[in-house]
Amino acid sequence: MGQTEEAKASCLDILNYHRELLVSRLRSIQCIVDNLLACGYLCEEEVEIVQQTVTKADQVRKILELVQCKGEEACEYLIYIIYKVCDAYIDLQPWLKEINYNPSNAISVMKVINTDPISRYSGTLRHEMSRDTCFIMLYGQQEETRLEDLYTDTQMELLNDCNESLGFVESLDQLLGDHAVFNPQGEIVYVMGDAGVGKSILLQKLQNLWSKKELQTDAIFFFKFRCRMFSVFKDTEEISLRDLLFKYNCYPDCDPDNEVFNYILHFPEKVIFTFDGYDEIQEDLDLMNVPEMVSPEDSAHPLQLLDSLLCGKLLKGSQKVLTARTGTEIQSRVIRKKVVLRGFSPTHLKTYINLHFKEQEHRELVSVQLDASPHLCGLCSTPLFCWIVFKSFRHLHTMHDSFHLPDTCITLTDIFLLLSEVFLSRSASPAPSLLKKSTRCASETFRVGLRPLAAFAKLALQGLERGSFICNQEDIIACGLTEEDLLLGFLRPVSEYDDRGSPANFEFLHITLQSFLAAFALVLDEQAATNCILKFFTECSRRREPSCLPFDLCISGSSKPSEKNPFATNEHLQFTNLFLCGLLSKAHTGLMVYLVSPVLLKKKRTLLKSYLSTSVKSHLRGLPHYNIEEGKKVHVLPNFLWMLRCVFETGSKDIAQMTAKGITASLIKLGYCNVYSGDCTALNFVLQHRQKLLGLDMDNNNISDYGVKQLKPSFCKMTVVRLCVNHLSDSSIEVLAEELCKHKVVEVLGLYSNHITDVGAKLVAQIIEECPKLRVVKIGKNKITSVGGRYLASAIQKSTSIFDVGMWGNSIGDEGAQAFAEALRHHPRLTNLSLSANGITSKGGKCLAEALKENSVLRIFWLVQNELADDAAPHLAELVKANTGLSHLWLISNRFTVRGIEHLAEALTNNTALKEICIKGNQLSEEEEKQYVAEKRLRFH
Repeated sequence: MGQTEEAKASCLDILNYHRELLVSRLRSIQCIVDNLLACGYLCEEEVEIVQQTVTKADQVRKILELVQCKGEEACEYLIYIIYKVCDAYIDLQPWLKEINYNPSNAISVMKVINTDPISRYSGTLRHEMSRDTCFIMLYGQQEETRLEDLYTDTQMELLNDCNESLGFVESLDQLLGDHAVFNPQGEIVYVMGDAGVGKSILLQKLQNLWSKKELQTDAIFFFKFRCRMFSVFKDTEEISLRDLLFKYNCYPDCDPDNEVFNYILHFPEKVIFTFDGYDEIQEDLDLMNVPEMVSPEDSAHPLQLLDSLLCGKLLKGSQKVLTARTGTEIQSRVIRKKVVLRGFSPTHLKTYINLHFKEQEHRELVSVQLDASPHLCGLCSTPLFCWIVFKSFRHLHTMHDSFHLPDTCITLTDIFLLLSEVFLSRSASPAPSLLKKSTRCASETFRVGLRPLAAFAKLALQGLERGSFICNQEDIIACGLTEEDLLLGFLRPVSEYDDRGSPANFEFLHITLQSFLAAFALVLDEQAATNCILKFFTECSRRREPSCLPFDLCISGSSKPSEKNPFATNEHLQFTNLFLCGLLSKAHTGLMVYLVSPVLLKKKRTLLKSYLSTSVKSHLRGLPHYNIEEGKKVHVLPNFLWMLRCVFETGSKDIAQMTAKGITASLIKLGYCNVYSGDCTALNFVLQHRQKLLGLDMDNNNISDYGVKQLKPSFCKMTVVRLCVNHLSDSSIEVLAEELCKHKVVEVLGLYSNHITDVGAKLVAQIIEECPKLRVVKIGKNKITSVGGRYLASAIQKSTSIFDVGMWGNSIGDEGAQAFAEALRHHPRLTNLSLSANGITSKGGKCLAEALKENSVLRIFWLVQNELADDAAPHLAELVKANTGLSHLWLISNRFTVRGIEHLAEALTNNTALKEICIKGNQLSEEEEKQYVAEKRLRFH
């Protein structure tokens, strides 16, 4: 309904009463003036008077003054303009609700035209971004797929500044919000992840949501960039910030006074930037030895502008999302929050299957084959690899009589061979009959498609050699590719870089495909010396200092050597080496003999095998060893993981045996090495050949349940199994229980910070009971309640070998504490126990204290971050007086007051064994703490 006559009569009063609010918030004058003029509420002379007024605030005052002189209808029409053009007056929409504005019937039929350059440009941005992002073209498929029809969330884990988990992103709105921000002064939401894990498509989804106004943000501008574009500019090229924003997104129409750019400068918080692929920046470091860029008006090299934007020197306060591959170095001072992409969870993978395959029979067939192969499931947790496998399945299934996912141990090389077969088959033969399908013959497809394949491979290799992801028409023609070849799918156009009218540029649909084709070029080349196949192995073995491009570019006074360092990381070269090992493996001889001279193929395979054998031996000898209680420990470097991947791709039992033999340490530490589930097959491929027992520390990786299943054959010889912070569920514990209880050699079990519930706790209890050598169990920060606590306590009570148990951060409560009290009462071996952060109150504390008076073995006991209060203090004091041998009692962050601490202080006079009672973080004032300064064993700090 429209306004009543009484409400209409108050419009003049509303403008008068809210005058200063309107003066402060009404920023866009142009749209107001244009519409008032068009409807006759202002004349040309009055418009000139407004425009000649110096400040914007005075212009608003003049408009209000003129409109109020014209009467109630003019006043309401001004409010109606604000109501109709909400994008231009977004800050005044709450005000409209406050005054309960509803247009009258007479006003609601009047026209309002949006002439505001800011909101019009925002609308143009949204329209173009919607058009650019509504289809998934990321992986180069020729058919168009709507983003909403196939996009599937991946696991997005939030990290703090120490790379500790803060949980998972529940919606994309959380990427830009204040949730999990650890550095408010930082400018960047840093999204990292491995190759193909979905960084680019995540940004595409974010952009698409913004374009449809479905992203919870008040940003009205969104500028997207791909970092590799900054490498195509000439060294001497300079542009302004204005050109960088508008030339590579879209220009504002009808903005002669630069209102849009001026608005951006004044309100940078209304702007979102996304920068995709920061690790792909290439630049000569010596070029950028220049002062910082702080003026938005001056021109500079585009990379310098990027540097200043990311550091906050330009448009400070704007929102920035930056993606890069795992391991890319960025200065922590500019990072606002961190997100690491972990790929598909089993639930995500099921969703992706259902979206990808519309036919129920295909869904079931793929699901069955995936369930039968944990390794393939692990590979498919990476969205790119999953897309290739599913795309290949669909394409080849329609062309041939029968096609199944490989039931052998598929490698990454197999996956990219599948993709290449799909692309090459597009031109190999006409479409098959609906009634009769052809028999699949991969070698024939590659033989027929050898010419374009070799040309694409040559183009890929040349790009890697010169450090380039982008090729132009001249490069393409020089490699012998035709227009028809470009339709196969290996390349996609990148016309946005073509700003001078020159022929369109192209890029490979994914950098990993470029690495694969470069490896193919090394195998196919019959002219170059045989040892040229090792060029990237040599490159990767060189010691490289971590690069912090571009944040260390502008340090004045530094003199850096003029060297071309094309990439912040060399992962693309590592992938080339990996694919080289796969293509030259014995498993692919049947294919490669159709493409390369058998004599040359044998030479290259022999050379590669010799090089790998020598390198592995040299690497293993050079690793530092440390003597620990369990024996000799070696902490391997990330390059060791690439070696394992390469060994697995070769499929060579000889090299795997040699590698296993070269591991002389009794404990391998692979913590923080970015091991994902697919790597576990490679690790198992080597470890299964080891004869001696071995400890394996894989804490802080991303192996998931798929990885544990792939390691299953190696658990028979593992004395140390550390899998903390690896996203394991109860299904992983089921595998561990079966294998560890069968072989009974495990001594240390680390499962801290996973997703283990009471179901898994019962299985861990089984391991504790049945493994007579098990000494240490760390199972804190899981999802274990009192039910699981009772299982574990009962098993610990029966074990005569266990001496260290960590339960920090579960929820066993008082019931679980009572169960542990019974386990402790007469335990002959347990010396270290943590029940911290378990929701234990004084009731549970009393039970534990009473039981421990009968225990003379426990030395270290932690009850940190529980809910113990003063009523538990007398019972703990009796424990202290009993002088059982307990040496460290931690009661940090409970609810004790000075009255409770008094009991403990008095009891200490009768104790000679306790070295400390840590009680900081309880409910004592500084003055109360000073009362106990003489008792050094009471620790308040």
